[in-house]
Amino acid sequence: MNTDKFFTSKAFKITFIVTVEIIIILLTFRAGMFVGYRRADFTGRWGDNYQMNFGGPQRGFMGMWDDRDLIDSNGTFGDIISINDTEITVKGRDNVEKIITVSNDTVIKEFRDDIKITDLKVGDNIVSIGEPDESGKISAKLIRLMPPPPSDGERAPNPGTTNTNGMNRINPSSEQQDSAKQSPPMTEKPFDIK
Repeated sequence: MNTDKFFTSKAFKITFIVTVEIIIILLTFRAGMFVGYRRADFTGRWGDNYQMNFGGPQRGFMGMWDDRDLIDSNGTFGDIISINDTEITVKGRDNVEKIITVSNDTVIKEFRDDIKITDLKVGDNIVSIGEPDESGKISAKLIRLMPPPPSDGERAPNPGTTNTNGMNRINPSSEQQDSAKQSPPMTEKPFDIK
């Protein structure tokens, strides 16, 4: 049999194309298995540390269908109890401690101003938003320094909320209340509607 005729024959071309397609399908299947294995491995390792790092539901995972036991895995809020160059430990809701990792890409803000991790201190109240990593820590994308929570019976002032006479609208001081009593009432309209 002539080899030139064999390689140019229709049967060889069909066999070659089918073999290449089978190899491509098998490689695609193998790549899918690899990705699936990596995802399952990540989920398994992350799940091993979930209860330890996030406190877990009080009644276990089978009883977590009401809102009281849902865990905040992508963020937290609370008081800083420990801080170093790359990690912040926060005591959050129900006294659960969460570890927040800080990178160069983490944005840290106080109101509208950008601040640095060195500006934070133990006792500060923060809100953090990020992604859980495989060890159960939160990799922060945003950390916001919050004003201290109000004491009982008091409302927290909102920065920049003052009336036209300069008095704080939310929690006026006694001096502001006295000056408001002495101020004459506004008799003119702030703008005319025509």
